[in-house]
Amino acid sequence: MSWLFGGETVTVPCDVDVSQTPLSFHAHAVPDGGDIQPGDKVVVHNAPADVAFGEHRVLRTTATVIRGGALARWWAGIAGMFELTELYEVGFLPKETH
Repeated sequence: MSWLFGGETVTVPCDVDVSQTPLSFHAHAVPDGGDIQPGDKVVVHNAPADVAFGEHRVLRTTATVIRGGALARWWAGIAGMFELTELYEVGFLPKETH
């Protein structure tokens, strides 16, 4: 039944890049391999929880990929379509007539 509900786990190396500077405020985790698919969950281990202002950290750690099953992949696809439509939300104002 793992094909339906998922749950298989794989541990992979992961690059973590965290920055809190005047030029950039971001956190990226990029697992190596593991072929991440919609519906999968990724847990990054030993990522820095507190980065001071002006600091930029890049480190190598591990991540656990928890495979989603057919239901999780289906739901991620459906939910993703609704999230995508939010990006297209635009407004139109009537042309002013003088």
